[in-house]
This record gives sequence, C-alpha cells and structure tokens, in this order.
Amino acid sequence: MIITVASGKGGTGKTTIAVNLALSLLGASDDPTVRGRKLIFADCDVEEPNAALFLNPLLRESQEVAFQIPEVDEETCTYCGRCAQVCEFHAIAVVGQRVIVFKELCHGCGSCTLECPVGAIHEVPYVIGKIERGRVGSMTFFQGTMNIGVATATPIVRQVKHWALDDVQGDFIAILDAPPGTSCPVVESLKNSDFALMVTEPTPFGLHDLKLAVQVARKELGMPVGVIINRDGIGDAGVEEFCAQEGVPILMRIPLDRRIAEAYSRGEPLISALPEYRERFLELYHRIQGEIDR
Repeated sequence: MIITVASGKGGTGKTTIAVNLALSLLGASDDPTVRGRKLIFADCDVEEPNAALFLNPLLRESQEVAFQIPEVDEETCTYCGRCAQVCEFHAIAVVGQRVIVFKELCHGCGSCTLECPVGAIHEVPYVIGKIERGRVGSMTFFQGTMNIGVATATPIVRQVKHWALDDVQGDFIAILDAPPGTSCPVVESLKNSDFALMVTEPTPFGLHDLKLAVQVARKELGMPVGVIINRDGIGDAGVEEFCAQEGVPILMRIPLDRRIAEAYSRGEPLISALPEYRERFLELYHRIQGEIDR
C-alpha cells in the first residue's frame, strides 16, 4: 500500500500528517493490519525536505542524482541550429558561430543529440542533487535533496521513489510526503500511489488549491482521494461544502491548537506531545484502507 500525503499549497501541515501517521504505524505492532508489513517513509519534498527533523533517521547511504545534458564539439558543429529548433525547453541556443547550453533549463530528453545532423553533440552527467537512505527503528527512511539553483525537482523525486519502492519485497506500507502544489514533482510523487491524502486548511486559499490538487489526483491520475482539515475551526465552511459536493471524504480534523504549534517548533512529533493523537492516526489509517478497498 502506497499512501501519498499531498496538499495544494504549502504550510497546511502536510509533513506533520505524514510523519505522525508513519510513527503511529511504527508503534502499532499489535495491529493485525500492520503487523508483519514493512514500513517505508519517503520524503519527496526534495526542495525543502524536513521530515528528518521529526523522525531523526540514522542515514547510512547516499547517492548523487544526475541526468545527461548536451556538450557540443564546436570543431564538428556546423551551427545549423537544428538542436535549438528541437529543444522545447529552450535549453540550447545557436548564436552566430557559438552554441550556448543552459544546463539549468535542460530536461535531459536527448532530442538535440539525436537530431544533430553531424553528430557534434554528446552527453555528460549534470549532478542536480542527492538521495539518502536510513532507518527509523524498523522503518526504512528515504529522502531527496535538490542542489541550490537547479530548476527541476522531478528527476530527484523519481529517484527517491525508485530507490524506496522498486525493489521492496513482500507486503508493505509506504508513506510518501509529496511537495506542495500541483506541479510536475507533485504528479511524480502521486503516480502509482494507492491513495492521495490531501491536507488543507478551511480558508479560501486552502479551498482554491485543494480543488486543483483533487483534480490532479482524482481526475488526471484516477486515484481515490481523502481530505484532512488542519486548523479546523478557523476560516469558513467552503472546504466542507466542496468535499460534500464532490464526494471527497473528510477523514480527520485537527483543531487549531497552540500545543501542536509549540511541539512543531521544538521538532517534536504530535503523537509524542499529545499521545491521544496516536489512536486518531491509527483510525485514519484504517479509514484510508477502507476507502482503498471500496
């Protein structure tokens, strides 16, 4: 089972939900639906990974993430401009007797290399970040970190998921912490998940971005979606009305509570500061399981 925790906007408490759901499952060895299943946590928010601040993993392995970008042999190049014509990302330009490669814009698609009529382009690796693996008790932890100045996070998200999920054996539960928003890295995080858990706040901004996120997960990717309302009690009823209209279940409500904010500021998981939430997160897991089985 793969549960991806996402949100249309930043600051809704997405990582708080992902971390505490994972920790609640880690401590639920007596639950027959959890017992014997491998637990995996993957922080796919590679531009700002902070789940490790709360989980304190013991990191044991690290790998660089790179993709291939073009390098031009100008002794062979005829400056015909074909490479610039086929690059939809405008990552290569031919200016007079010079070829300029904008590596920050390149997506590594290889079109310029394939289309060069004289074979003047070859590819070289461009390191854009790293991925790491470690342990939190019996749970396997993964995270990715994007280098400063890199324009695209999607390849790093893809590598985090590949390392975390492609070779896992047996029955498992994976919690993925997606980036905020609805851009390509979010779509990459959600792909092939069994359930999208959307965290929102009951405000007009929260509602606007929730609508976009639900559309991506449900209509574009075809997966079941559930909502958590964080800071319940502020704002208005717009989120509830939207969920009722669209048939999106509200699986959990977390009130605006100063104690939660104080625990977050200390880097303390919610279920440690307020132990009564452990059972609530286990109930959330069972509700998600029920939605998947419907």
